[in-house]
Amino acid sequence: MIALKKILVATDFSEPAQAALAYGRELARTFGASLTVLHIVDNVLTRAYGLDGMMLADPELQREIETCAQRQIDGLLFDEDRHDLSAIGAIVTSNSPSAAIVTYARDAAIDLIVIGTHGRGAVAHLLIGSVAERVVRTAPCPVLTVRHPEHEFVLPDALVAVAKA
Repeated sequence: MIALKKILVATDFSEPAQAALAYGRELARTFGASLTVLHIVDNVLTRAYGLDGMMLADPELQREIETCAQRQIDGLLFDEDRHDLSAIGAIVTSNSPSAAIVTYARDAAIDLIVIGTHGRGAVAHLLIGSVAERVVRTAPCPVLTVRHPEHEFVLPDALVAVAKA
């Protein structure tokens, strides 16, 4: 039997991430698991910009980015999610989203990671890589990748009721 107690949905607020959240919610309901929605915020304090590698060290900018991301995460979670799924939103600051997701999953003893994938072409994949692919390769637990649009397995409750009738 599969025992899922903790489900993590990694989000970048894109359409594939929204689809992943729908899957994560439904899996958490089905298995009686808790739900964590995680967003990785870029650490602008460690980024070099321009030809001379100038550092933009504005801690206030970093705080604003993190606060905005937390508001977006909070907007994704409904009261029902918080009550029924013990859902929480989490923000981690890192310049390596895949490593941060994997580290969070390991530290929080996550049983399943659900992540959206953009399904980019070969050239874009070569140039920018794939966070989802790196998470799949290094995660300490199973990873469900979700493309959008794709065949929908998660149906609104009204459609499920009609299908059963």
